[in-house]
This record gives sequence, C-alpha cells and structure tokens, in this order.
Amino acid sequence: MTRLHSFARQWVHLATRMTGRRRGLNNTRRTEENSGPGERCLCLKRRDLSSSEGSDCCLPGMAAGVCGPTPLVFRLHEGAPELVREVLLERGWEEYDEQEQEEGDWNLYWRTSAFHNSDYENILPWQRLNHHPKTVGITRKDCLARNLKRMRGTFGSGLYNFSPTTFILPNDYTRFLAEYTKHRLKNGGRSWYWICKPVDLSRGRGVFIFEDIRDLVYDSSVIVQRYISNPLLISGYKFDLRIYVCVKSFQPLTIYMHQEGLVRFATEKYNLTSLDNLYSHLTNTSINKFGPFYTTDKERVGQGCKWTMSKFRCFLHSQGINELFLWQKINNIVTLTLLTIAPSVPSSPNSVELFGFDILIDAKFKPWLLEVNYSPALTIDCQVDVTVKKVLLNDLVDLMNYKSMDSVRQRGYLKQKYKRPCYLGSQSLQSPMLLPKSRCEHHPANKKSLSIHST
Repeated sequence: MTRLHSFARQWVHLATRMTGRRRGLNNTRRTEENSGPGERCLCLKRRDLSSSEGSDCCLPGMAAGVCGPTPLVFRLHEGAPELVREVLLERGWEEYDEQEQEEGDWNLYWRTSAFHNSDYENILPWQRLNHHPKTVGITRKDCLARNLKRMRGTFGSGLYNFSPTTFILPNDYTRFLAEYTKHRLKNGGRSWYWICKPVDLSRGRGVFIFEDIRDLVYDSSVIVQRYISNPLLISGYKFDLRIYVCVKSFQPLTIYMHQEGLVRFATEKYNLTSLDNLYSHLTNTSINKFGPFYTTDKERVGQGCKWTMSKFRCFLHSQGINELFLWQKINNIVTLTLLTIAPSVPSSPNSVELFGFDILIDAKFKPWLLEVNYSPALTIDCQVDVTVKKVLLNDLVDLMNYKSMDSVRQRGYLKQKYKRPCYLGSQSLQSPMLLPKSRCEHHPANKKSLSIHST
C-alpha cells in the first residue's frame, strides 16, 4: 500500500489535512476526519509539551534519560549543510564529538553523500540516517530515464507520460538520430528543441540547449531530452517548482510531501532565439544568482529568483487556475516515480530520505518531471530560503519522532544490550536478533503523528 502524506501547515489541495505547526512538538495525537469512499484521512492535533504523558521533558528536542533529561545528539559528515546544525542546536540537540563520545553515541547522522553498507548493517535502535540505501535509480539522470522507460513499457505511456522524451548518449545515439531526423523531415527542416545534461552533475553544470544536431558536443555520458519549449511564464519569465518529498519507508512506500517549497525563476525573459542564454532558460539558483538582473526588481517576480510555494498558490488563485487538479497531477508524478525503485530498495526502518523533485509546468498546465535531486540544496541565498528550508528541516525532524529516543540510547549503553542492526537488506542474519521487535520497527509514536491519505 502506498501512503501519501503532507506535512507542515494545512495543505488545501490534498484530501489529507493537517492542523497546526509542529515545530518542537514531540507529542501528538491523531483524529479521524470525514473522508470519501476508500479513503482514510487523519489529522494532527497539538498537544502542549508540558502535558506530555510519560516524560519529564520540558524542552523541545529533550528526552527523559535514565538519569534525567539529556539532549539528543546529532552527527554531521563533512560538507553537511550548516542549516542542519543551526536548526538542531536551536531545538536543544548537541553535536557529536568523536573525541569525547563513543562511536555509536548519537541519534541522527546527516550527510550529503551516500552511506556505506556497513552504516546500515550496524545501525542501532536509537539511531537514524538521512538516506535510504540504493535510491540512485531515480536520483541519477540516466538511471531515472531507464526506470521511467521500463515502467512506461510495463504500464503504458498513458500512465507514465510525465517525462520528456529522453535518450542516454552515447549508447542511444542511433535512436536519437532517428528521432531527430524524423521530426526534422516532418516539420519542414526544423527539429524540436533539445536539452543536454551530464548524467551525474547538478546545479546546472554542463547543461546546454540546441536545435541543430551539429551543436551537440559532449565528452562524458549525458542525457538528451526534448526541451519543453512552451513553459508557463510569469510576466515573461520561465520558472520551475522544487517540491520537497520525504520518504520514511519504501516497504511499505510511505511518502510525505511538504506543502511549502520553492518556485525558482530564470532572471531574464524567456526567448527561444537565444538558446545560449542560460539566464533565460535555466532556473538553477546557482547560475541565476550571478546573472546581471538577479538583484533587479523584475516585473511581478521581484528581486532575486525565488518565490515560496504559498506565493505561487496565490498567483494561481489570481489567475483562476484549477489548483486542486494541478497538485493532484504533481502528487501522481511523485508517487509513480518513487514506485519505480520501491521494490529494489532494501528495508531500512531507521532511515529517512529527503528528495527534491523538480517540476516544470507548461503553457497547457501539464506538469513535467525534470529530475529528482539527492540531498537537495539546503544553503541559504535569500530570505525565501530561510522561510522555506528552516521550516522544512524542523518538520522533517518532527517526522522522525524522537520522543524518548535519548533514553533508549542511554539504556542501550548502560546495559550493553543492543548489538544487532535494524537494517533488513537482502543479507540474512547469521545469529538471532537481540533487539526487541518494537525497536526494529517504526517507533510507536510514528503512528500517532501521521496525516494519512492511503491509495
């Protein structure tokens, strides 16, 4: 069963509704709301921390240990976003010190790169990792293209019709040449527009747009996609959506979509006569913040190159656009994309993953999946980033349900009881598990903090 959730404030376009901001709230309960046939909708209700049951804790992020409240501990790998440190320290956590603490004396390990298999195999009950294993099937551009093609062949193009025509070069060069020639002949000598992207680079590096195949030059593995040449524009500026998606589990697939996200703009008006002008065609902040018009107060867009998703919804309302239908199609894209890898991802109950889905909306209001980002950028470039990303991280930590987890860690060290991993990969355990079953599954509190929409 696939579960699709929203987290943070109330999100009107989902059947699932949540009430209240949850920053610092570690104890929640759920109540059932009215729902349609075949749906079950639950919502969050606030509960004051001072009245939390079964805990002497009086500060957000603190847990009752064996000898009294002790802070939760986070561990950051080199290169981890500074915002993660800032948010966790504000919540009362402490940073792991390898000089003073034992190897496993932490609750959350955060890194931007992938973990090793041994990290999953040796995970302890009180620990969380910020990546699931083996998700490269959607986060690397060529792997995503292969998996979407496979699913399209299995379930039909009517369902998997949200990704532009894609070729992986050099392997698919002959197929691409045939497609290019066919449409060039059909259109009187003119071809579609195409966009070329290196398969393993991010932030717009190495990306270029072309119409003539003679301009296609590459020295590494790339994907060539049909360029969506009729994007929806706001005052002449191209934009895309960065949708933040959290996956708590792949078995069963449990998805959370954050209701707040980013709308990322190009900083020069869209113009197909200047394909080499990246400030007109690409929306990556890492590129546009160096553009000549980044700080200019652009028509309707304003300064910089970002909006919050809330502001975008206001824009849709002002244009009389059917917002509910649009978001439902985006929800479907997220779910169907994650389903391409769900069967192949090993069960890892102590892991959580934050993805960044990049969605482009065309002039007919059809959403297109551009790519899925592994470790989406959490850097702060403007006030919009502060508004979106700080709330995002707080809500992500809330989803991990750390209430009383510190006491588990402390008891584990005092009694030396917890020795076996909670990772349930393909390898079989050679000796009996020493962990209580409840510690290897989702913490019971998880079930009390979900806003659920089952499909």
